Amino acid sequence: MIGNDWDTILEEEFKKKYFYNLLKFVQLEYANKTIFPKKNEVFKAFRYTPYKDLKVVILGQDPYHGEGEAEGLCFSVPNGIRKPPSLNNIFKELHDDLGYPIPKSGSLDSWAKQGVLLLNTVLTVVKDHAASHKDIGWEIFTDEVIKKINEKEEPVVFILWGNFARSKKKFITNKKHYIVESAHPSPLSAYNGFFGSKPFSKTNTYLLKNNIDPIDWEVK
Repeated sequence: MIGNDWDTILEEEFKKKYFYNLLKFVQLEYANKTIFPKKNEVFKAFRYTPYKDLKVVILGQDPYHGEGEAEGLCFSVPNGIRKPPSLNNIFKELHDDLGYPIPKSGSLDSWAKQGVLLLNTVLTVVKDHAASHKDIGWEIFTDEVIKKINEKEEPVVFILWGNFARSKKKFITNKKHYIVESAHPSPLSAYNGFFGSKPFSKTNTYLLKNNIDPIDWEVK
């Protein structure tokens, strides 16, 4: 399914009836509608960030629904695509937090390849229809993913932006892990606690404290 250790970690989940029905439904949607991200990018976050290498989780809601934006990593857009407002605000906070210049590219591939799981809780969406694949089964799957990460022996930092992401705190019970939470970076809420929250430096401080290599957050 994925091609790394997630296949073993999620083996039982892949065998469940709801997951079979979910994939069947999604395949029909791809056959009949314009669905984002591309079919081969639905599980990209898992392919780029194997379980054994995972240090940080950033939780999103569902993929961007505009043409060419979604690429299977939450908040990320491919090179050459205009950065959405939430991503612009993430980069503003990154600049204020760590001093890095605001990048031209909106691709967060470099984060994913360093152990940052950029996980949307819903992995597909119909073009131009936000949250159109909500409640079809993806949330059951990604809740289980969060529970599996919670079982990790090594400390993990969970970055939860906004009320939806924060609602997943109930699955993060392992005292080794660390939660960084704030308002969502969207323009509607960024000034209500996202700006100034310093998620990137807080994450690296915790990783270093636990003898884990920090993330190079600079996007070039």
